[in-house]
Amino acid sequence: MKQLQVGLEERAYPILIKEGLLSEIGQELKLRPIAKRYIIIADDNVAELFGGHVVESLRNADIPVDLLTFPHGEASKNMATVEKLARSLAQLGVDRQDALIALGGGVTGDITGFLAAIYMRGISFVQVPTSLLAQVDSSVGGKTGVDIPEGKNLVGCFYQPKCVFIDTAVLKDLPREELLNGLAEVVKYGVIYDSDFFHFLVANQKSILDLEPTVVEAVVAHCCTIKARVVEADEREADLRRILNYGHTLGHAVEAASNFTIAHGKAISIGMAAVNTISVKKSLLGADKAQRIKDVLQGFGLPTDIPMDLDRGQMKEFLKTDKKSVNGKPFFVLPIQIGKVIITDDVDDVMIEEAFG
Repeated sequence: MKQLQVGLEERAYPILIKEGLLSEIGQELKLRPIAKRYIIIADDNVAELFGGHVVESLRNADIPVDLLTFPHGEASKNMATVEKLARSLAQLGVDRQDALIALGGGVTGDITGFLAAIYMRGISFVQVPTSLLAQVDSSVGGKTGVDIPEGKNLVGCFYQPKCVFIDTAVLKDLPREELLNGLAEVVKYGVIYDSDFFHFLVANQKSILDLEPTVVEAVVAHCCTIKARVVEADEREADLRRILNYGHTLGHAVEAASNFTIAHGKAISIGMAAVNTISVKKSLLGADKAQRIKDVLQGFGLPTDIPMDLDRGQMKEFLKTDKKSVNGKPFFVLPIQIGKVIITDDVDDVMIEEAFG
């Protein structure tokens, strides 16, 4: 088992990574007791796939556990879902000695973390990410939140989990589309932080797509290590952590303008290719490097072009309400070489329109 640590002083927590870890969560929670009882939160799809395994693992360890579900999909990531789940917690008599388990992808992690932060003014929770995207990115760092009609993740807070359990074996049971979603975030880490890792991804593309266990575990562990180091340096996204938004500013606009019919990871892939165009136009990044990044994304089966049927005007409006914008002016993470980026709001409307294609 690989064990990493997110070093945030009194809020520090471990990340455990192992193939087959799902069936051992009960014993791990017995070794590191966080609560007297656990409530698993999962969407209906994940509950059917993995809910029973986690319930059984906790019960085998003599740990009381309940399971609550909500409809799968980004459409459930709203205040109505949070209220419904909160009322269910109250009806179960959940108190501050209990904890939540976020079992699922990024949507579940965001909803559960936010619910944990606000229920009784804060109870503990742990992350059990079941998608590649959640395993390499959203389960680590404490970002929580929900969407409102005006924009994605506009209501939320920073609230760290007590532990992250990552079972890489679950990726084999998920649809291929979910794997591709996560690979966009994997490539992101190579571009923003580690050129050697980027080249590792190029060299091991087939093994990653084939879910070769040792390679996948190495990829997940390296991404979590990078994420942990960034979060330790800047927990609340005041400076360095903003580099993790590479591709996200434009990607979220694409995602929202598609009414979330384009999955998050695919939207981020499109966003990365688009901001690379801006970076080339500003003479920050060589066209050859931009093409290399694009080739890797496409090699992983990810899209790199904004669909022509998306409303460009609507995307520009979403950019203004992006939570990272200041006075309606969005900030962009622009690569200057593979492994290094800058953050700037010095991008004019013409460049944005050119990036939209």
